[in-house]
Amino acid sequence: MSDDRRLAVLRAIVEDYVSSHEPVGSKTLVERHQLGVSPATIRNDMAALEDEGYITQPHTSAGRIPTDKGYRLFVDRLAGVKPMSAAEKRAIQTFLDGATDLDDVVDRTVRLLAQITRQAAVVQYPSLSRAAVRHVELVPVGGRSALVVLITDSGRVEQRVVDVRSATGAEPLATALVALRTRVNAAVGGSRLARAREALTDLVQQSPPADLAVAAEVAAALGDCLTASLEERVVIAGTANLVKSGADLAASLGSVLEALEEHVVLLRLVQEMTEDAGDRGALSVRIGAENLHLGLAETSVVTSGYGTGPDQVLARLGVLGPTRMDYPTTMAAVRAVARYVSRILAQ
Repeated sequence: MSDDRRLAVLRAIVEDYVSSHEPVGSKTLVERHQLGVSPATIRNDMAALEDEGYITQPHTSAGRIPTDKGYRLFVDRLAGVKPMSAAEKRAIQTFLDGATDLDDVVDRTVRLLAQITRQAAVVQYPSLSRAAVRHVELVPVGGRSALVVLITDSGRVEQRVVDVRSATGAEPLATALVALRTRVNAAVGGSRLARAREALTDLVQQSPPADLAVAAEVAAALGDCLTASLEERVVIAGTANLVKSGADLAASLGSVLEALEEHVVLLRLVQEMTEDAGDRGALSVRIGAENLHLGLAETSVVTSGYGTGPDQVLARLGVLGPTRMDYPTTMAAVRAVARYVSRILAQ
């Protein structure tokens, strides 16, 4: 569509319908918007928009509501994402700055997104296929036990307690762990997680006979930590917001909630939206039938990438809600939160 006036009419219909949840008529458009044309012209524009599939009439003698195609054009033609106020930005920063570790960052992020957008929020844990080992710590915690701690460069922390049966007492174990910690960090420090396993295997094979049993136990525990770190996970919050959306999802609410429970579906959707964005850190919006996954055809999803720097987007976060969504405000919130999370992870 190239007619700027018709685009203005569509924009007005979307804004009014999102605000009022009532079909929008030509009289309402004339009263609320300075479109600079007569009611008859607006009716003609609405008829053309309906013929082209951008709006539809839900029932006889009613106003019009946007279709998925209409929402898509509205989003694609946004002049810019609505900026958040300084107070809103400070509130986001204050809430996220209190996080103590990666798990806390993810938990705070998903709850914050659900609260400020009043939608269901989804945060993908950082994809660690490209993450590296920052540090490994080995701490004696008993006569024959040791705490193995793996810290990645994305802030992920995994830990295991191992029972080192070869140790005869706390002092021999502590002594062995000090030396082994140095060797482990030399072997895997800075290595990608996917390659760290190989380095651990080599380390065990090259260990002196006296340290072999301890090294094998620690390497096995670190192997478990590496496996856990590479698992793809998503966290969800705010599903109750979907229930509060009323008639928007009344017919499909059960299917939407079932889809949200299937984390495999969400991970696949997030991956597809990463591909949609082109730039991994860019905003991506899927509207209605563009969501091919069962149960999500009446929803819209807005996501953005986040990471530790412009060239290292680790994962995506975003929200899911009905297609009758305040897209400019939602997109601004998702983008702002993604930027703050990126800054926190980069520290």
